[in-house]
Amino acid sequence: MATLNKLATACWRSSRGLERRNVCNGLMLTAVRLLHKSAASETFGIAAAGEEAAAEPLIAAAAGGESSTAKSLKEMPGPSTLSNLVEFFWRDGFSRIHEIQMKHKKMFGKIFKSRFGPQLVVSIADRDIVAEVLRAEGVAPQRANMESWKEYRDMRGRSTGLISAENDDWQRMRSVLRQLIMRPRDVAVFSDDVNRVVDDLVKKIELLRCQHSDRNTVFNVNDLFFKYAMEGIATILYECRLGCLEEDIPLDTQEYISALHLMFSSFKTTMYAGAIPKWLRPVFPKPWEEFCLSWDGLFKFSCIHVDKRFKEIKSQLERGEEVKGGLLTHMLIAKEMSVEEIYANVTEMLLAGVDTTSFTLSWASYLLARHPQVQQQIFTEVTRTLGHDRAASADDIPHLPLIRGLVKETLRLFPVLPGNGRITQDDLVVGGYFIPKGVRPMET
Repeated sequence: MATLNKLATACWRSSRGLERRNVCNGLMLTAVRLLHKSAASETFGIAAAGEEAAAEPLIAAAAGGESSTAKSLKEMPGPSTLSNLVEFFWRDGFSRIHEIQMKHKKMFGKIFKSRFGPQLVVSIADRDIVAEVLRAEGVAPQRANMESWKEYRDMRGRSTGLISAENDDWQRMRSVLRQLIMRPRDVAVFSDDVNRVVDDLVKKIELLRCQHSDRNTVFNVNDLFFKYAMEGIATILYECRLGCLEEDIPLDTQEYISALHLMFSSFKTTMYAGAIPKWLRPVFPKPWEEFCLSWDGLFKFSCIHVDKRFKEIKSQLERGEEVKGGLLTHMLIAKEMSVEEIYANVTEMLLAGVDTTSFTLSWASYLLARHPQVQQQIFTEVTRTLGHDRAASADDIPHLPLIRGLVKETLRLFPVLPGNGRITQDDLVVGGYFIPKGVRPMET
């Protein structure tokens, strides 16, 4: 990580003043529009328009004699339960899942099974089969490893959000949110707000560089991008600034940052919480306690800001004023979701958006530092398109193909998550194996 931080500083050293701000604006606006859109087709190998589809289907609904000719799960290779227990619980394997996945692919091939406590997982390490698995799922996906999320919400009386919801609830929430944030033209509405946050990020970078002895280096860019992402996404979700990039961060924002850090740093704790049976929690209480503590902090912060905006809207209506606003205002006025569902959705969207954006920016900086010739080409493209005194807008994105390529290549090489889990909704034949309904294929 120290090497990453040193390399990442190189891409900041080569730019100057407003020119650097334009590069950052262009990159960030493109990231906001592309992170939720472009990675799926490349990462999961789903053929886009004009691309050649797979020569023949590798997965099909199990019907008639097809399931009888396929191999069973018992015949599927994979690590033993004991070796998995040692690897993940004794050797802390949840901290290096990507390495273990690569090792298992070499040992067992493109499809293999594993056990994580009581959970049986079928791992798929072939993009064509992954694409077919995604196409075979129903209208609403059934995600794996969400039991601990649901248990927490049931215990605290919380609603599910778009990430944790399933079936009819998922479809209903998605139909509401897709009108607001899931199309490029809708995301473009937030470009001015994002630009203001980017301006503050550039100012923060300049300040941090001046504080270092060589007046150039910025350490811990991961934390800086984390705070930027939180500020930018919260500006969209909460319609207010949190002060994450200020010299003196407000106390409630500091507490929320700590809760987010706890959630992200305890990703493996989440895995432990789902893998450890409930009857063992009195023996190993820490994973579940930390998991609940982090969610408590996230929901508390969201409730404060949603309630604050709700009171502002109520006061405006009582005074007979026209109510204007963004995403949160629309959700509160339209009443297409309950207040509890709004709490859950803004909490889960912020959780999902912060690490997606900050990790991608860190790796994009790393790639630029490793390839200075590409960095110079992007700098030339941005200054040619924007000049030296204009901030980027959504309309500029089609004219910045190199930045689009940078974002997509970063997501391809360094995806945020090591896998994408689903639970089969029907009996399927996957790559010659019969996968019964209710098994967890994990795309790796």
